[in-house]
Amino acid sequence: MSPNEWLAIGMIVAFFVFLLIGIPVGISIAATAFFFGYIGFGPMLFNLLPSRIYGVVTNYTFMAIPLFVFMGVMLEKSKLAEELIDVIGHLFGGLSGGMGVAIILVGVLLGAATGIVGATIVTLGLLTLPTLLRRGYPKTLATGMICASGTLGQIIPPSLVLILLAEILGESVGTMFAAAMVPGLTLAAVYIIAILVIAKLYPNLMPPIPAEERAEMSRGQLIRKVITVVGPPVGLVFAVLGSIIGGIAAPTEAASMGALGALLIVTCSGRLTFALLKEVAQATLVISAMVFFILISAQVFGLAFRGLGGEHLVARMFDWVPGGELGAMLFMLLLMFVLGFFLEWIEISYIALPLFLPFFVQMGVDMVWLGILVGLVLQTSFLTPPFGWSLFFLKGVAPKEVSTLDIYKGALPFIGLQFVAVALVFIFPSIATWLPEAIGW
Repeated sequence: MSPNEWLAIGMIVAFFVFLLIGIPVGISIAATAFFFGYIGFGPMLFNLLPSRIYGVVTNYTFMAIPLFVFMGVMLEKSKLAEELIDVIGHLFGGLSGGMGVAIILVGVLLGAATGIVGATIVTLGLLTLPTLLRRGYPKTLATGMICASGTLGQIIPPSLVLILLAEILGESVGTMFAAAMVPGLTLAAVYIIAILVIAKLYPNLMPPIPAEERAEMSRGQLIRKVITVVGPPVGLVFAVLGSIIGGIAAPTEAASMGALGALLIVTCSGRLTFALLKEVAQATLVISAMVFFILISAQVFGLAFRGLGGEHLVARMFDWVPGGELGAMLFMLLLMFVLGFFLEWIEISYIALPLFLPFFVQMGVDMVWLGILVGLVLQTSFLTPPFGWSLFFLKGVAPKEVSTLDIYKGALPFIGLQFVAVALVFIFPSIATWLPEAIGW
C-alpha cells in the first residue's frame, strides 16, 4: 500500500479512538480529517473545502431538516402523545397482547409525526411501562416492545435518516420516502404478528385490559376521541407525505406545511403558550445545529479520505469478499450493524456509507433498494447493546425494579425481528422499489 493509504487507515482508527475517549462526534470527524489530510497532501485541502461547505449550507433540500424537526418537537412537547396512547390503548385493550399492539401502532404514528426516537421512548416508558408491569407483562417483553416501537421513526417517513440518505445516494427525498413506506410498515407488521403469536401461545404473559377499566370510556366517547385525538396528527402526516410522494410539493415546501400544521393542531387543542413555543424553538435549534455541524465535518472527512486514496483501498477490500455483488452488500450491511454497537446512525451514514458507495455505483446496484436496506440496518443501532440509545433513554425513565440487563434482554428478540424485515427486503427488492415505480419516481 502507498503511504497515503496508510494515512487513510490511520484517519479511521484515530476517529474511533477520539470517539472512545469521549470527544464529540463532529469534532472527532473534523480533527482527524484536517490532521491526516494536511499530512497527506498539504494545504490544498483547505483550498477545496469552502466550495464543499457552501454546497451543504445552500442545499435547498436540507432546509427541510429544521422544519421537520420543528414539526416533530412541537407535537412531542405539547403532550399530544399521551392522549394517543390512551385512545389507541382502549381500542385494542380487549385483545390478548392488545397493549403491545397499541404500543407498536403508537410508535408508527409518533414516528411518522415526530421522528424523534428519544421523545417517543421516554413518553412510552413513562406512560405505559408501569402499567404493563402492573398487568403482569414480563419486564423483558415490555421493555423490548417500547424500545422497538420508539425506533420505528427512523425508517417511517418523514425521517431525517431518509433525507440524509437521499443526499448521500443522489436520489430525491420523495423517492426515498415512497420507498420506505412499505418496508417501514412491514417492520411494524412483523412486530405486531410476533406479539400476537406470543399472546396466543402464552395468554398469561400479555393479558387484556380488564373490562371494568375499558368501560370507563363509552363507545361514543372512544369514537369521538379517535376523531379528535388520532385524526389530526394522522391527517397531517398524510398531507405532508402525500404532497411529497404525489409530486405536489417539494420536500422543503411539504416540511414547511408540516411545521405550520403542527402549530395549528397544538393551537386548536388549546395547548399553545409562549413558553412552549420558546422551548420548541430552542430544541429545534439545538438538534438542527448538531446535524448541520456533523454534515459540514463529514465534508472534511470525505475530502481527506478520497484525497488519500481511501476509495481505491475500499474497492480492493471488496475484491476479497466472496459472492460478488450480493456478497459485498451483505458484508457492508453486516459491518454497519457492527458499527451500530458503537456509533450513531449519522456517523455511520456520513463516514461508512460513502466509503463503500463508489463500488456499488460501479456495480449498477439500485440505489433506492440499497438505501432502504441501509436504513433498516441503521435502525438497529438504536437497539443494540451496550450503546443503543433507545436502551439508555428507557433506562432513564424505567422503574427501579427494571434493570439494565432486563432492557438488554428485551431488545434482543426485536433485533432478530428487524433482521427478518431486512431479509424480506433483501430477498424481495420490490418491497422497497414498488411504490416509487408505481407513482413514476
